[in-house]
Amino acid sequence: MIRIVFAEDHQALIDGFAAYLEYSEEIKLIGTANDGEELVELVREKQPQVVITDIRMPKRDGIEATRLIKKEFPHIKIIALTMFDQKELVQKIIRAGANGYLLKNSGLKMLCEAVNQVMAGDNFYDPHLSQSFLKDFVESPALKRPKTLLSKRENDILYQIAQGKTSQEIAEKLFISKATIDTHRRNMVRKLKLSGSNALLQYAVETKFP
Repeated sequence: MIRIVFAEDHQALIDGFAAYLEYSEEIKLIGTANDGEELVELVREKQPQVVITDIRMPKRDGIEATRLIKKEFPHIKIIALTMFDQKELVQKIIRAGANGYLLKNSGLKMLCEAVNQVMAGDNFYDPHLSQSFLKDFVESPALKRPKTLLSKRENDILYQIAQGKTSQEIAEKLFISKATIDTHRRNMVRKLKLSGSNALLQYAVETKFP
């Protein structure tokens, strides 16, 4: 059972999600918060596995709350849930340490998919972002910068990471095993001298947004 907390300043959305999970055998909602300060205290108290947080909240926004939570509990997965499809927000929340970014109009079923995916060790990005955001940043020529460090295959994988693809999706696209993708990920982290569970994705984002 995946234990989650949910932070959102609109109580109706929290109530809807709680009702949706009422009979779930995979995900358990163990606490809710209506602002960023309450969220941080709730995480300290409940120690969830996954945090779902709105970005725009009173007292402390979701970006700052994410930064504080990741500093204290780097193992906790965080999914940003927002109405805003803006690359600046995606960039900021990834840099803060988020493992996923989901638009509120994507529905509760996809939110549960996001929870399962980040718990499996992958990042999750709303597929609707591909039209308005991801396409712009994967086409940036800035990705060419690390070619002196990374092999062609590693650059191919980094390109896919930039699109929000999971390791399994990259493996299927490149016709290689997931284990091979994971090995390449570790090698890229070592070559680029990165650290942290989300460092490779953060590097891709920062590289593409000079």
